[in-house]
Amino acid sequence: MEERINELELRYMQQEHTIQELNEIVCRQEVAIESLKRDLSTLKEQLMAMSPSVSRDPDQEEPPPHY
Repeated sequence: MEERINELELRYMQQEHTIQELNEIVCRQEVAIESLKRDLSTLKEQLMAMSPSVSRDPDQEEPPPHY
């Protein structure tokens, strides 16, 4: 009986360790995803500034300066 309890305690500790590792991975991934979102937003803004006609509908496009 005591051997079974020891085995269960060992499994429990291994699972706790695995859960902690997975939690740390998820937290790092969340930080990375937020960083990537900010980078993507910045790139979208830069693209809009450089080439509005590529990223806007023709109806939203401003007329060229010679009009």
